[in-house]
Amino acid sequence: MADEARRKPFQLLRSFALADFITLANAACGTVAILLCVSHVEAGDSGLLWGAFVMFPLALVADALDGRVARWRRRQSMLGADLDSLADVISFGVAPAVLGYTVGLRGGWDGVVLVYFVVCGISRLARYNVTAANLADEKGKVRYYEGAPIPTSVGIVAVLAIAHGVGAVGADLWMGVWDLGPWQLHPLVLVYALSGSLMIGTFRIPKP
Repeated sequence: MADEARRKPFQLLRSFALADFITLANAACGTVAILLCVSHVEAGDSGLLWGAFVMFPLALVADALDGRVARWRRRQSMLGADLDSLADVISFGVAPAVLGYTVGLRGGWDGVVLVYFVVCGISRLARYNVTAANLADEKGKVRYYEGAPIPTSVGIVAVLAIAHGVGAVGADLWMGVWDLGPWQLHPLVLVYALSGSLMIGTFRIPKP
């Protein structure tokens, strides 16, 4: 009880380094993108969906910046790596899947593929967290990625942004829709299957 009495208010936040707050900004951008997608589905306001698209490059900037700030200030909290992975799951896993559903990937098979994509992203990040120490050089820097990094899903976001810009969403999605057994499949959703599969691949990509 004495130890608890000595705890300072907001002790968790006090333990964060500057880089951690940037990581949280990444997570915030992903969360805002999800909320804007939900609002667009309800209201049908195109501006809300454009707002969601904008959140992804902002999340990407925050994701790239937090590591640089940590190295610059030579300080990273014990939670830094886990915060980064959790933020990436939101911004580059769940949020792109919600975006796909929002623009019209709503068939039953589409849902299976979107879930597969998110699960692959989570698996990719878990593997990185477990193996990062073994992949690091003598200075502690990870030399390469194993499998595609989850932020590469921003490429899917870019494709959907173009589709939205030219009106190829909803019933007008590129490549149409297929009836496969009890459910429908929009072939466009296969970009998510490809992205997820690349994330859990074993090929190596040099890390800059």
